[in-house]
Amino acid sequence: MLKSHSCGELRKGNVGEKVTLAGWVDRRRDHGGLIFIDLRDREGTVQVVFNPEVSPSCHGTANDMRSEYVINVSGEVALRPPGTENSQLSTGDVEVIASDCTILSVSETPPFYINQEIEVEESLRLRYRYLDLRRSRMLRNLTLRHQVVKFIRDFLDARGFLEIETPIMIKSTPEGARDYLVPSRVHPGKFYALPQSPQQLKQLLMVAGVEKYFQIAHCFRDEDTRADRQPEHTQLDLEMSFVTEDDILNLMEELLTALVLAVKPEIKVIKPFPRLAYDDTMERFGTDKPDLRFGLELGDLSDIVAGSEFAVFRDTVASGGRVKGICAPGCGGYSRNQLEELNKIAQGLGARGLLTVALGDAPGSLNDLTLDMVKSVAARYLTLEQVKEIAGRLGGDMGDLLLIVAGEPKMVNKVLSELRTEMGRRLELADPNTLAFAFIQDFPLLRWDEELGRWDSEHHPFTAPKDEHIPLLDTEPGKVHSKHYDIVCNNYELASGSIRIHDSELQHKIFSLLGYSDEEIQQRFGTILEAFHYGPPPHGGIAPGIDRIVMLLAGEETIREVIAFPKNQSAVDLMLDAPSPVTEEQLTELHLRLRNE
Repeated sequence: MLKSHSCGELRKGNVGEKVTLAGWVDRRRDHGGLIFIDLRDREGTVQVVFNPEVSPSCHGTANDMRSEYVINVSGEVALRPPGTENSQLSTGDVEVIASDCTILSVSETPPFYINQEIEVEESLRLRYRYLDLRRSRMLRNLTLRHQVVKFIRDFLDARGFLEIETPIMIKSTPEGARDYLVPSRVHPGKFYALPQSPQQLKQLLMVAGVEKYFQIAHCFRDEDTRADRQPEHTQLDLEMSFVTEDDILNLMEELLTALVLAVKPEIKVIKPFPRLAYDDTMERFGTDKPDLRFGLELGDLSDIVAGSEFAVFRDTVASGGRVKGICAPGCGGYSRNQLEELNKIAQGLGARGLLTVALGDAPGSLNDLTLDMVKSVAARYLTLEQVKEIAGRLGGDMGDLLLIVAGEPKMVNKVLSELRTEMGRRLELADPNTLAFAFIQDFPLLRWDEELGRWDSEHHPFTAPKDEHIPLLDTEPGKVHSKHYDIVCNNYELASGSIRIHDSELQHKIFSLLGYSDEEIQQRFGTILEAFHYGPPPHGGIAPGIDRIVMLLAGEETIREVIAFPKNQSAVDLMLDAPSPVTEEQLTELHLRLRNE
């Protein structure tokens, strides 16, 4: 080894020891005789002093050192002179008096500062990701990710799970997103697919008698990127035999609670995790991944306003739409510009407009409210009793602002969900040091695809329907609920899972409902259906996203900050310039030809 100690481990107890260090020059300061260098490695930073009276040759070499040079230094650990200690460094009480040094490699001036936590344009950071990862913030995130994965492995190993790798090149099957396809050179015209998840493989492991399986699985989905989504992601893939929904949810609550305590004990976890029905969650929050760190729940006003003189409300309810709203506490004094900002958000999400009702501009009792205090374009069409009833339904009081949307139910929920999140952010209602996990259950099994004119899976086609709903598959498929569950936290979906179908006849029926012919069923799913003829156990599983979990624990806003080499928002690797063209010879070997369109 070129070093006896790491830079970050030296303390007062090392004073007098001869040490050898290696790392990067973080900062260099020339004080007209003495040269001070902050030497950095993965474990931290320590000050090294180059004194011409101790080693003239070493001092001369230090004259040539610049930021990000890689150097090797030997010397003696000493206490810093009184008054020069650095409380910002864990090594701030000591320094190393250099007696020998070597420059191992030189560095050009980096495109951004490595040693400063300043904002750097993301495309530049991704172009030079190998430099970005030297920065302390990114190193902390990579370390945290390692700790998370190691904890998960140890936790599941202690509970009898086997870690088993499944293939990366598999058969293309519908999983909810487009597959990345891999052409076969030795089988012209045929393709492998990169797995969206190891769904069929983990179910086949249950048929194989493994009983408890997991892997830290790399998964691929050809879909549009966003803050919490990448073309490739990593998930904890987990499957168990002879279990119920409660068994899996209890295990995940134990895992996540213990994980946070182990790697981020300063973060508060709300326990126990609430278990919410999908339909109720959509009514209360407008989304199936609500942020439960604050209230501002949606309230349905349709029954109150159905007979009002306000035509927008009355006509919406009469045509089968909904009128719902939320209360923004203390925002009754919002300016016209602030109200217009909220209106633009609503319109951008599909609403014709946002109706605001200011219940006066100062706190007080709702009993003291008079109609002339109400500021709203709808005030002249509503009675004081109706306004008070609306306010009461939304939990409003004097000085509050009511935000109301009318229209098609899905659109209303979507708009109010986003407005709820926005007001939670503006009012700082969500504690950044709290994780509010929840389980969402009782999802619909199927959804109707208007464009294709057929049923589609809400989760995936292997999800089991609730036992009592199986008869409805023949009569009212849209009313069938499933044994599908999600884990959500702070407005993010962290995991999806389900109890799986393990009966070949029921599985075949689901495939048929989804519009597959018998020939297509055999071609795409023949292996798993055949396996189900050989004693499959009842089983279920779940797949939490590692990237999203680490993102939340790190306090980051995008998973790109916790992935070593991510793609940008256009799914491009700016460092390696991928995707990129291939040669005509490569295409010929794969029996492919590009079409010009």
